Amino acid sequence: MLSKILPSLCLLLFLSPFVNAADDDPNDPYKHFFNETWGDMSEELSRSKEQGKKAILIFFEMDECPFCHYMKTNVLNQPKVQEYYRKHFLNFVIDIEGDVEMVNFNGQPTRQKDFAFKENRVRATPVIAFFDSTGKRIHRHIGKTNGVEEFMLMGKYIVEGAYKEMPFIRYKRKVKDMSMR
Repeated sequence: MLSKILPSLCLLLFLSPFVNAADDDPNDPYKHFFNETWGDMSEELSRSKEQGKKAILIFFEMDECPFCHYMKTNVLNQPKVQEYYRKHFLNFVIDIEGDVEMVNFNGQPTRQKDFAFKENRVRATPVIAFFDSTGKRIHRHIGKTNGVEEFMLMGKYIVEGAYKEMPFIRYKRKVKDMSMR
């Protein structure tokens, strides 16, 4: 009897550290990039102001989106990205197909998919949108970034207030030109 159970027990003992390691992944963007929320964006605006954040970032995603998956496994899971964005922004994820009830920036009840589609015209994913302390969208990026560097630059674009003066594409060129000097 023991000879039949022993191989299974050994396999289970061998695999158990890997199962626990996946649960405790220090780079999991859902634990270390995105902030927890009850889905009330009007309350999140207040929290953002109280904490002195530069903006609220909303990552509009959809299941089975390969570009969303890329962002979560190659960009949003990086410790330097997580640290920088958590310091300067409140970061939330919205499922553009979600039926979950939420409250928009104006305090009106809605569903995630209506907030995405009707209020923010999200039709493809991912969309990375930044909102100021009044709930006004100040920057919108459609699609994945070219990697960590571009995503970090996007954060600095908002933090420095450059979005008030120029489009992100011009800001990227300006930063690139300055680094080549």
